[in-house]
Amino acid sequence: MKCLPAKNDAASVPVAYFRIPTNRFDIALSRASDAPMSNAYFFGYGSLVNVHTHTYGDTAKAQLVGWERVWRTTTLREVPFLTVRPAKTTEIDGLIAHVPCNDWAQLDAREYGYDRLNPPVLHDKGDGLDIATYVVPDRLIAPGQKGAILLSYLDVVVQGFLAEFGEAGVRRFFDTTSGWDHPIDNDRKDPKYPRHQTLSSDERDLVTSELARIGHRI
Repeated sequence: MKCLPAKNDAASVPVAYFRIPTNRFDIALSRASDAPMSNAYFFGYGSLVNVHTHTYGDTAKAQLVGWERVWRTTTLREVPFLTVRPAKTTEIDGLIAHVPCNDWAQLDAREYGYDRLNPPVLHDKGDGLDIATYVVPDRLIAPGQKGAILLSYLDVVVQGFLAEFGEAGVRRFFDTTSGWDHPIDNDRKDPKYPRHQTLSSDERDLVTSELARIGHRI
């Protein structure tokens, strides 16, 4: 069977605010294996949970045990994005999806500023999968920087968790994510996140209520 890579969605994101600097391509180098295989998958824990933001198939719910999500500002962008860090007592939900032909180039371009690592992932798809997770490396974290979380980005994440895990899963997302001391940039009228999605009124209300629950007003 001919191996057909996933359709490139990175090419449709021309926003310079999110582009990788021309002299920083080294940061996309992966630590996970690039050996040819048909069992390559990624574990998404943020925007990649929302299947409207990519074209990767064969998805399944999964969990990362001993890690938590955290909002991090890096030296590459003014706004914080989600990453994960070790946390012994925490388990986070996410989605795995197949990477056809082991073609990581598109995802590496989308997830620039992250390393690809292979922490153990719990799932029900059987043995033999090589699952990579994108993690912001310590060398790129900007200590003390508190840029504003883009609401258009958070909306995409919550919409994905609602579709996959229901309202209880959305609450778990907020409860297993740290870094909520960042301010919120309400950019819904003029979204800055290039993969922003249209939310229903119920979805918007859910985002608003969960933010209020943890002390944010928008």
